[in-house]
Amino acid sequence: MYGKKGSELVKELASSEPGQLTAFNNDLFAQVIDECTGHLHHLGSLIRKIEELKKIEEIKKLNNQELEESEKQLLKAHNSGALIHHLSLLRNKRCLMAYVYNRAETIRSLGWAVERVLPEEIEEKLTGSEKEYFKNHAASLQSYMSELDLDLAVDMVPPKDPYIKVRVLEDIGNVLLSDQSANLARHAILFLRRTDAEQYISQGLMEELTG
Repeated sequence: MYGKKGSELVKELASSEPGQLTAFNNDLFAQVIDECTGHLHHLGSLIRKIEELKKIEEIKKLNNQELEESEKQLLKAHNSGALIHHLSLLRNKRCLMAYVYNRAETIRSLGWAVERVLPEEIEEKLTGSEKEYFKNHAASLQSYMSELDLDLAVDMVPPKDPYIKVRVLEDIGNVLLSDQSANLARHAILFLRRTDAEQYISQGLMEELTG
């Protein structure tokens, strides 16, 4: 059935959690593209047949003749077939674009959460072009924030306190923070500036303690 594979691609996208990425479905994506190629081939063939019948119709008109009934039915069938393949091609195109666009939207949103380094479990779900897209977007975002001298990715919701309580999940070692030098040892519980802790939280190296 025409459009079934494209529909499966969109359903897969709709079934995933908002803001979450699944592995790029290369196999299904390629099947939809192959179907598009088939529609394009059939459409081109039908258009050539329609043009041939139109030429015959024009010649017959010059001789005060009409197309045979069988030729009229054939022209009608070719027109209907061409329309079906054309609409199916457009539908598949929309499905492919929706799949790529929505994944790009999610990848772009990651630029606000993980800075320039993607966690391994997310990176392995991306294609090469998606990784490059994230890299370029993150670089542009970082460049813009550097020009402003302002970290726009921190405190998307205004905090009540500039300091937060955190637990270190992995050994990070001695680091120089904005207001102190600290040994970020595993299991250590500290009060840090939100701006200092945010990058480690986004990388899964710390967790905020809210209790």
